[in-house]
Amino acid sequence: MLTIVEKVLFLQNVDIFNHTTTEELAYIGSIASEEQMPKGTIIFKQDEPADAMYVIVHGRVRLHKDEQEILVAAEKEAFGTWALFDTEPRLMTATAIEDVHLLRIEQEDFYDLLADHIEITQSIFKALVQRIKRLIGSQTRG
Repeated sequence: MLTIVEKVLFLQNVDIFNHTTTEELAYIGSIASEEQMPKGTIIFKQDEPADAMYVIVHGRVRLHKDEQEILVAAEKEAFGTWALFDTEPRLMTATAIEDVHLLRIEQEDFYDLLADHIEITQSIFKALVQRIKRLIGSQTRG
C-alpha cells in the first residue's frame, strides 16, 4: 500500500497532472484507491458506463476497440481519463497484459473534490488540451 506522500510523488510524474500543485496532488492521492489486477483481467469494457480513471503504478494495459489495439499504456500513464468529465459509455476495453498495480480515481469522489478545489479542474484541463494537441500533431505528421 502506498502512503499519501508516495502517491503524490508518483502522481507528479503522470502527464495528466503536469500542471497540478503538490497540495492538489495530495487531495487527489487521498481519493485514489489502489487495485492489483492479474494479467488478463478486463479492467473495463467498451460500452460500459465510465465511472473512474486509472493510473498505472506498475505493469501494462492494452486499450482496444473490439480486437483492434488502440494503444498500450505503461507505468506512470493514465487511461480512462475522460471518465472524470464525461458519463458517456467507454469507447474501448482495457485489459491487463501484465500483472498491474493501479490507482483508481472514482468520478463521484473526483466531483466531490472539485466542489472545494476548482483549481484542480484548471490544471487537468490544461494537461488534457496538451495531450489532444500532441495527438492531433502526431496524426497530421503521419
